[in-house]
Amino acid sequence: MRRSRRAWLLYDWANSAFATVILAALLPVWFAEAVVPEGGVVWGGVTFSATSLWGYASGLGALLVFLSAPFLGALADLRGNRRRWLAACFLPGSLATVMLFSALPGRVAWTLGLYLVASMGFVSANIFYDSFLPLIASPADRDRMSARGYAWGYLGGGLMLLIDLVLVQKHAAFGLESGTAVRLALALAGLWWGGFGLLAWRGLEEPPQEKQLLGEILRDAHRRSWGTLRGAIGRRNLLLFLLAFLFYNDGIQTVVKMASIFGSEELGLSRGNLMGALLMVQMIGILGALLFGRLAGRIGAKRAILLSLALWTLLVAWAAVIQTSLGFWILAAGVGLCLGGSQALSRSYFSGFIPEGRSAEYFGFYSVFAKFSAIAGPILFGLLHQVTGNSRVSVMATGLFFLAGMLLLSRVKERETAMGSP
Repeated sequence: MRRSRRAWLLYDWANSAFATVILAALLPVWFAEAVVPEGGVVWGGVTFSATSLWGYASGLGALLVFLSAPFLGALADLRGNRRRWLAACFLPGSLATVMLFSALPGRVAWTLGLYLVASMGFVSANIFYDSFLPLIASPADRDRMSARGYAWGYLGGGLMLLIDLVLVQKHAAFGLESGTAVRLALALAGLWWGGFGLLAWRGLEEPPQEKQLLGEILRDAHRRSWGTLRGAIGRRNLLLFLLAFLFYNDGIQTVVKMASIFGSEELGLSRGNLMGALLMVQMIGILGALLFGRLAGRIGAKRAILLSLALWTLLVAWAAVIQTSLGFWILAAGVGLCLGGSQALSRSYFSGFIPEGRSAEYFGFYSVFAKFSAIAGPILFGLLHQVTGNSRVSVMATGLFFLAGMLLLSRVKERETAMGSP
């Protein structure tokens, strides 16, 4: 058990390099500054800006995972091979990330394609990674264990970002051109994810399952995934929580995916400035995850999540009016404080609804809501920017997701028992 816990924490250390460098810090800025020509690209007679393309691609990737996640989760539970599915997702994802070294100026479609493959591998792997939580932690320990995972993730992602920041800012000292240094930094994130991911994968253990014929497994996986959906609809508190999560996670994912490109295009911040601010997010995120984990032990996970969402709403309001790099750094500090806590507690709070032996199936279902919630926000952000030419309108619209999430979550009563009907 102890070995599996260490390995579980190590995987968060591994995959956070992708979340930090590719999703948040470096690829969005490189895509806007270098890959997409000035003035955007014209496809089908329509001109698309870098901001709009990034929003649409992020939403599309989430949609593709949304369609497959519940079936994959049910399949993994039935066969008892979460480890195998974890590797089948993170290895192609990390390889596609390494291949982002080829994201040269003008290669818009190619870069977006690699980004889609990598991001789908990232979020699909998290279905099986998250499903180990009920196996390695008791119900009373899950809030703390989930928060520790995010803390390790922020530490690993922050270290990878620091290495990339030095590489990009001091590229001449390494005999590299600026663009080559950026593309190498992208590839290093893939190597970090794949390398440490393999070490973590080797240490994870899961109980053996009775083997079935493949045809039976496929039929059972289909039946159980739809049964989970029907069961969730019949459980009021679970349904309310998932709907709340649908909204507020959409706001979180929109902030994470669009913050760098907002800072680059709207505020004119330099690449180094953006990377430095996001490095601070990682460092403060460690403290935030641990702080909210302890806070949940005192006031309960639900109240702690509600507090984080109130802070998110204030941060979005602040983002809509900032004009300077100092304002962006203050925003980054606030995001770091809230990010790990809201996500870690959501994961552990949801785990309390899971019947024994169905963790991958239920976390596949959870991932459906997580990825479905990541569709609307980035697409709406990109659409409003394309229509208005102003990212601040998009930022203000993001605040509505947090307000809706708070309203729905406040209506969730005492946590249901996980046992009983699904």
